[in-house]
Amino acid sequence: QVQLVESGGGSVPPGGSLRLSCVASGSIYNIKDMGWYRQAPGKERELVALSTSAGRNYAESVKGRFTISRDNAKKTVYLQMNSLKPEDTAVYYCNGRFTFYSGSLINAWGQGTLVTVSS
Repeated sequence: QVQLVESGGGSVPPGGSLRLSCVASGSIYNIKDMGWYRQAPGKERELVALSTSAGRNYAESVKGRFTISRDNAKKTVYLQMNSLKPEDTAVYYCNGRFTFYSGSLINAWGQGTLVTVSS
């Protein structure tokens, strides 16, 4: 089994910054990809940023403002969020695909961390 634990959410004014962290635990052999999703009230969950072996992908709405990074040794993915806007308000979820030593592929989700951007 694998667990993902997010942290770093909070309430900030427009233009502020936050850095989200997500730490994976378990007998992980390899990280296939890790990413961040978010879900705002009344909206569907959407992909915000994804880190894969091929590179990094971002939702159009966050390009130039958010940066995803990964520390494989620490099994941690980060999301640096700058120039935050009210429309960024959402619960942010960490997601990852991992292989165990057994060869099994696991898709795991964190519990979510709330980001609120308001004056």
